[in-house]
Amino acid sequence: MQNATIWRSTVKAGLLTGVIAIYIALTGMVLSLSQRPVIGKLSLGHVVYMLVFAGMGYIVARRHVGKTQRALVPVHGALVGGLGAALLALLPIVGRKIDLAWMFVTAKPNLYKFLLFNQESTALGIGYLILTGAALGAATATLPVLPPVLHQALLGGASTTLLMGVLAELVQRTILKKALGPLFAYKGLKPWGAAVLFVALSVLFGLYAWWRQNHPQAQRSVPLETGPEPAWKRSLKLGLLLLLLLILPIWLLSKDTYLNSVLNLVGLYVIMGLGLNIVVGFAGLLDLGYVAFFAIGAYTVALMTSLGPLGMGYSFWQALPVAIVFALSAGVILGVPVLRMRGDYLAIVTLGFGEIIRILANSDWLKPFMGGALGVLDIPKPEIFGRVLKEEYQLYYLILAGILLTWFIASRLYHSRVGRAWQALREDEDVAEAMGIHLVTTKLLAFGFGAAFSGLSGAIFAAKVGSVYPHTFNLIISINVLSLIIVGGIGSLPGVVVGALALVGLPELLREFSEYRMLFYGIALIAMMLVKPEGFWPKRLNVYARPDESAPETAQ
Repeated sequence: MQNATIWRSTVKAGLLTGVIAIYIALTGMVLSLSQRPVIGKLSLGHVVYMLVFAGMGYIVARRHVGKTQRALVPVHGALVGGLGAALLALLPIVGRKIDLAWMFVTAKPNLYKFLLFNQESTALGIGYLILTGAALGAATATLPVLPPVLHQALLGGASTTLLMGVLAELVQRTILKKALGPLFAYKGLKPWGAAVLFVALSVLFGLYAWWRQNHPQAQRSVPLETGPEPAWKRSLKLGLLLLLLLILPIWLLSKDTYLNSVLNLVGLYVIMGLGLNIVVGFAGLLDLGYVAFFAIGAYTVALMTSLGPLGMGYSFWQALPVAIVFALSAGVILGVPVLRMRGDYLAIVTLGFGEIIRILANSDWLKPFMGGALGVLDIPKPEIFGRVLKEEYQLYYLILAGILLTWFIASRLYHSRVGRAWQALREDEDVAEAMGIHLVTTKLLAFGFGAAFSGLSGAIFAAKVGSVYPHTFNLIISINVLSLIIVGGIGSLPGVVVGALALVGLPELLREFSEYRMLFYGIALIAMMLVKPEGFWPKRLNVYARPDESAPETAQ
């Protein structure tokens, strides 16, 4: 009876795999992504729908390990992948007999030809497709059956090799080209280069998995922080990290304007993420109007420094503290009417506040002062010791200074009395109040510091871009910042950086596929909630060790 249930579940998973693959094909994603090679003639379009077969085979195998014979687990994976591919193969068959373009614009002969690997014979193409799906499903279903070290080595090597193929253009525009250049074609990896890279990365991931297996502390998904790190070790890590950050735009990116621009955009989101992390991660207050403070900081610098008719002629350094103070004040003002609100109600009110700021900036009522829909133009670049920071790699150091400042403040706040009050507030407001924590002051401090960081990011953004417009500060910025916190790890400072690189940096490098950015965001959030809900880099848990009872008591 149990075996019948397992086989029934496998068939359902295979049908779901086919439905997902058909959806991806009909949205136009497959054809759009087919323009970017990954490995040889294998394009990103192929990889997308093949990952559906491989991913579903892996998920089914993880569920069935321990419930059925280990030798049958790859068979279940092959069935899932093969059934999904067979269902996808129905799309070219039906599409060549019935015109589906009246409903699905992308349902055209070139899509059908692509799905069948450009084979002239439909039967041969369908056979290739089903065999590919079954092979991928069986291969990934085999992974959970293998020893853990080998499982993690192969999975890490394959996924990283695919990622390197997708980012081949980025690798070849950095100094890594000297070491890895022969493995890459103009775009994508050479087939033999992918094989070499897969073997090398699998060995590295295997060694790391072996190390984790032999160190119990490293096996925890949420690491414990049992005590302070030795001063020399901490200083060495910080020194190496700072050195890498200082040489990054000049050495690794070779002054590449586009890559430095992407790096600067990631940096601005890191500053905003560190601020929103205080509100959401530390204090547990859901703020969906965070973009309002970003806009306040940007408009303050724009109006004070612009050389146009709306400008006051101040320098960037004179306007910067004013922008931070204005944003902080706006955060406190927002915090006052929402002191007694929690959860969804708080999110709705903050969302309304963000929209009010955007509408006011776009209104004809404030057009004489803020430019209305035309925005504020002619914002000068910052100057340091008489040198104008007009290049992207020069602005990088200004943004890096902002990140280091906000990181230092956020870190000190987290370990302070205020930080502990925020954490108590996040867990339970009633209990926190009963313990003597002043809720009004604690909430206002969270909103104020978070808004100040967002204002700092907005101020640098205005100076970087040289103009600000109301439509720039829409809700999607707040959603992006909140998403990167969730993906990186709520409450984790390093998680903010990881989330910004994953959700801001990577989509910018794949700008030609920006129309699918929101779809990728949704998939990433769902996957994180199901697979790794604590985030890529979870917050460390503080554990206070009890004194050793066997130790001799000291004389009082």
